[in-house]
Amino acid sequence: MTIRDLKRDGLNALLADQAISHVLSVLKAPGEETRIVGGVVRDALLGRVGSDIDLATTLLPEDVMRRATAASLKAIPTGIEHGTVTILFDGRAFEVTTLREDVETDGRYAVVRFGRDFARDAERRDFTINALSLSGNGALHDTTGGEADLHAGRVRFIGDAATRIREDALRILRFFRFHARYGIGAPDEEGLRAAADAAEALDGLSRERVRSELLKLLEAPGAVQAVAEMRGAGLLARIVGAEGHLDRLERAVSMSANHGLPQSAVARLAALAVDSGTDAERLRQSLRLSNEEHACLQAYAAARGAIERLPVIAAADVRRLVATQDLGGLALVVAAKGDQRMSEMSVEARLAFERFLDGTQPVPVFPLSGGDLIAAGVPPGRSIGKGLAASHAFWLERGCPSGKEERTLLLDHAVATARSKA
Repeated sequence: MTIRDLKRDGLNALLADQAISHVLSVLKAPGEETRIVGGVVRDALLGRVGSDIDLATTLLPEDVMRRATAASLKAIPTGIEHGTVTILFDGRAFEVTTLREDVETDGRYAVVRFGRDFARDAERRDFTINALSLSGNGALHDTTGGEADLHAGRVRFIGDAATRIREDALRILRFFRFHARYGIGAPDEEGLRAAADAAEALDGLSRERVRSELLKLLEAPGAVQAVAEMRGAGLLARIVGAEGHLDRLERAVSMSANHGLPQSAVARLAALAVDSGTDAERLRQSLRLSNEEHACLQAYAAARGAIERLPVIAAADVRRLVATQDLGGLALVVAAKGDQRMSEMSVEARLAFERFLDGTQPVPVFPLSGGDLIAAGVPPGRSIGKGLAASHAFWLERGCPSGKEERTLLLDHAVATARSKA
């Protein structure tokens, strides 16, 4: 399919969306215009389906609210001081923003006034590929060269890159994030230079905003190259507190592709910047990570420690590791160690690990519970826990065996230990 075919099919699909068409019709008024703008237009030109629908309009916010309400649509003034109203329809959210011009910016917030010029509104956006707009009649509007940049794989700031960054320092990270998803080859030189020169501005951003952009970047197809460019520009250490391990990140991404394993952005962050539990804690604080995200980093750190303690990895060691460590974290560690660590495994161990990764071998699960000991005649009490703990250690020592005979052996061991501790 040619670029022209992608463009035609993508834009036609966008305009054929009944929900979008309905909202555009609700906002249609004499002398006014509303267009689809931003990322959804950009992605449509590439034949992709975008999820966030942004609209720009000459209507004032109160007129948007009034027309939506009159059409029995729910309208929420989510950012009405900056001209933004969110319209809910058919289970979807449409963010409608009145055309604006920046009056004053401080690197984080902007003072704006409403306008009626779509070209001037486009000039206040960040990158040319995000400044495209589409009218309801199918006309594509491109006043900044965004379509050519998109198909050439160029992520380019609109106007002067340094000025765009001064308006909002988060654009430093967005530059690398968009290059990781849409860029081809090296980043735009002017943008890269401006981002490096403004490195200190990252310190003034909220950690939540930094976290969001960094994780989106790590999920992108070109994450490894983009992170490498960030490190070369002196930006990575400001964000993760270290120079980072690009080789580990690259192997983690390759492992995910080779095994068809889903891999979260947080897992990639672990491969890039975690060597120990201390690193996991530092990143939780500096990036305001959730408890679940922090647990992922801790699992990676624990798996690293467990593998480091083994000079040679046998098949029984693999079963023990999988039974006691998070499989995702363990897989990342092995990937991070590269071919050298895999070569230290026996043939049986390597095959066992591969089977765990592809799901043909289930993760070993300790087969006993307190109820099993009670059924065997052990009275309830602290001795139950001691018996289970001893039998679990015995199970790990034997390489996490399964089967009826092994379960009987483990139960006998647990019962004997529990009775001796009673």
